[in-house]
Amino acid sequence: MALSVAPELRRKHRRNRLRTLGFLSPWLVGFSVFFAYPLLATVYFSFMHYNQIKEPTFVGLRNWTYVLTQMPLFGPALWNTLWLVVVMVALRVVFGLGIGLLVTKIKSGVGLFRTAFYIPYLAPPVAATVAFVFLLSPGSGPVNEILSAVGIGSPPTWFNDPAWAKPSLVMLSLWGIGDLMVIFMAALLDVPKEQYEAAELDGAGAWARFRYVTWPSITPIVMFAVVTGVVQTMQYYTQALVAGKLASGISVGPGTVIQPGYPDHTTLTVPQLVYSLGFQNFNTGAACVLSLVLFAIAMAVTSLLMRKRAGLLTAED
Repeated sequence: MALSVAPELRRKHRRNRLRTLGFLSPWLVGFSVFFAYPLLATVYFSFMHYNQIKEPTFVGLRNWTYVLTQMPLFGPALWNTLWLVVVMVALRVVFGLGIGLLVTKIKSGVGLFRTAFYIPYLAPPVAATVAFVFLLSPGSGPVNEILSAVGIGSPPTWFNDPAWAKPSLVMLSLWGIGDLMVIFMAALLDVPKEQYEAAELDGAGAWARFRYVTWPSITPIVMFAVVTGVVQTMQYYTQALVAGKLASGISVGPGTVIQPGYPDHTTLTVPQLVYSLGFQNFNTGAACVLSLVLFAIAMAVTSLLMRKRAGLLTAED
């Protein structure tokens, strides 16, 4: 009897495994095609000399040595990217949470304020950047005209000033804060009102209620916002490139090749450098090395944030 049951159990387990693989197959195909294969190909080409025309030839660590020790723009691009990750992500989280708190406390006209803060996020990145560069134009922009009218004699030149170029990009990102505002609003409205009532009965003030009631409830959402913000900012490309081209005043036509990073490479990011190397200079090996360095940094930062000792998650989360 036992001998006849064993084959039946094995067939049942096999059917269960095949059924599980069937349900997982869309994810497995997507993971293999869109992540595993590109990652392995990037590692492969990082050890090759490949100009996208001739067959790749093995060069060992030459691409790595060139990028890490000899490429003059690697340092500025990496510094700009990390600066944007630290400053832009932090300010977006704080600003998004602040706007979410503000909108949830408004008694009337909530829909109007929510729409007003969310609409800028819907603007396409290129169109939003073009509008922002126009507003901050040092010669004819309305922002500098207003600053001059209120008594500021020499307002900043914004995207034309190396000291103000990255802060101007941060201001642009804060202008489109609607996505984080909506996420934080949903988290804030999900906090049980009974906890606020109990805290008020215990005499807790506004700051105490936020610290001991609101913050523990929204820490998973804060973690989500920080991690996704880091990943997105590591890929920061369009806004910095468009702002630099427009601020430089160089007309763009067919066949025009403009080096990114204006002014003085202060808006140059690693993704821009990857594109410039891989698709303008046809140095695929060096571009793959930069991509792997960016991937390693993103994974390291994300792993650090995901650790519970980073302080964003409590032990029970």
